[in-house]
Amino acid sequence: MSTTKFCQGISDLSDSYAAFILDQYGVLHNGEKPFDGVVECLTELKNRRKIVILLSNSSKRAAENRARLTKIGIPEDLYDDMVTSSELVWQGLHDHSGVFKGLGSKCYLISHGNDRSVVAGLPDVTVVDSPSDADFLLIVGCDAPQKSLDDYDPLLKEAAKNRLKAICSNPEMRGLVGGQPVLGTGAVARRYQDLGGVVTYIGKPFEPIYAACANFLRKKDIFPGQCVVIGDAMDQDILGGVTAEMDTCLIAA
Repeated sequence: MSTTKFCQGISDLSDSYAAFILDQYGVLHNGEKPFDGVVECLTELKNRRKIVILLSNSSKRAAENRARLTKIGIPEDLYDDMVTSSELVWQGLHDHSGVFKGLGSKCYLISHGNDRSVVAGLPDVTVVDSPSDADFLLIVGCDAPQKSLDDYDPLLKEAAKNRLKAICSNPEMRGLVGGQPVLGTGAVARRYQDLGGVVTYIGKPFEPIYAACANFLRKKDIFPGQCVVIGDAMDQDILGGVTAEMDTCLIAA
């Protein structure tokens, strides 16, 4: 039977779990600096020998996220692993494993600002200029608010016509630019589904990204029941944690 507990802080949970899976934006920082008490909290979790995984639907790979956190004041030695959806995409394309097996080598990429970091260093992947030349579709970002969903329709219709399988690294339907809600990467992928395309989602709240966390924890002899997922979004962090059979904690502030 599930129960709900109202907590004043992580200290109320620290004795109950061996591992903590933490969202980044909105939980640890605001994009520019850590929230008050975050560094002290992570330090205390480390002192108590807790395992901390940082989890994100970022369009950037893990190393870039680590560097960014270090720059704003959250050093790498305060957490044990960094899991980003784009890192999982890169690893899957590199290893040809799981849902990435048999995709092909020619990719049509939809990203923010034509960012190709998600396929950088992959000799088996070639980014092509037209969906008609592609083996699969990779959706990792979008150019909102400069582009609307309608702007992507011609490309998506062409991809659907060619029956391209799609991988979406970030299922979020809305993003934030300058504090204002804008079109999210997930909305582009959802439109592709509406047009008849088949999409596999990698990031929160879907199973692949939580499976990656569970695999890391299993190597530490930690299992889902010993872990809590902490985030600020019901439809991502909380839903994903519950689906992965982990306890969850919503940051309500």
